[in-house]
Amino acid sequence: MTDLKRTPLFAEYKKLGAKTIDFGGWDLPVQFSSIKEEHEATRTAAGLFDVSHMAEVMVEGKDSLSFLQRMLTNDVSKLEPGKAQYTIMCYEDGGTVDDLIVYHLAEYKYLLVVNAANRVKDYEWLKKHIQGEEVTIEDVSDEYVQLAIQGPKAEQTLQTITDSDLSDIKFFRFKQGVTLKGVDGEALISRTGYTGEDGFEIYLHANSGAQLWQAILEAGEPYGLKPVGLGARDTLRFEANLALYGQELSEKITPIEAGLNFAVKVNKETDFIGKEALKRQKEEGPARKLVGIEMMDKGIPRTHYEVLAGEEVIGFITTGTQSPTLGKNVGLALINSQYTAEGTEVTVQVRKRKLKAKVVKTPFYKR
Repeated sequence: MTDLKRTPLFAEYKKLGAKTIDFGGWDLPVQFSSIKEEHEATRTAAGLFDVSHMAEVMVEGKDSLSFLQRMLTNDVSKLEPGKAQYTIMCYEDGGTVDDLIVYHLAEYKYLLVVNAANRVKDYEWLKKHIQGEEVTIEDVSDEYVQLAIQGPKAEQTLQTITDSDLSDIKFFRFKQGVTLKGVDGEALISRTGYTGEDGFEIYLHANSGAQLWQAILEAGEPYGLKPVGLGARDTLRFEANLALYGQELSEKITPIEAGLNFAVKVNKETDFIGKEALKRQKEEGPARKLVGIEMMDKGIPRTHYEVLAGEEVIGFITTGTQSPTLGKNVGLALINSQYTAEGTEVTVQVRKRKLKAKVVKTPFYKR
């Protein structure tokens, strides 16, 4: 276990008796109490997540916008300081390098928040594609802790420890220079998250992480807030149909196949990497698509299980579980487009058994 990386909050998990696991080289909590309890707390009250393993890359310089327009699928020119955007980096063939959030901090200054497992790959990919532009790229991950507070009581909880009016922060907007009671330094607070609930993500200097964690836990106690591990983070994002890199997106799965068309602006003037391949998929329709499936027979559709129509393998499960909110066995599956109409019956190979399932609408949960 000693080779695993740890966030500045590791000692805080241990105080709370969290069960930790190896998650992409990080020693992170999978649960504090139980996955079901933490999931339920986030849906009905509030959940507190340490997501400091996520990586941050600062992109600055007078050509930063034109550079990012070339690297990212969404239209970065629509941003202004105080706005954030979900976007994707692709390979020439449309496969996914990573999905990320870009924060427009100031003129010529952007913060990219990328997946932990892709930290080195993304940084090198960005560096490799500078073409004489006046732009600097710096991996600033070690400077930050990132906490997320999510759920219907998230705003009420966080508001008790800051004088900044959080109701001013609209969805995918953020405020910088926010001070929090009992916490050193200033934070960036954005109304974003990965659970399908309202809430915030907070970026702060790494040295102040433990203070922030304790302040939020204390403030949230009267509201039923609970610390949440990776287990419930996964079931929450899954119910809300939010993609996980390595499952719904990968170098072999394009954002169009994953149903993320909204983040792929093939009509923007800049020829971003992968534009031609993605444009073709948008126009012709992809050969396979991500859909929701619900089990009709008893069994849980797990990642990588094959999906069949008759004897023909038509795709595979990307994520599946028993939904804590719905109490149903459901999954996301990447399957041949001709089988994606709602209500279509398919079978899932669950170990040695072929079990009946049907295609259903996603997201499985909407607040």
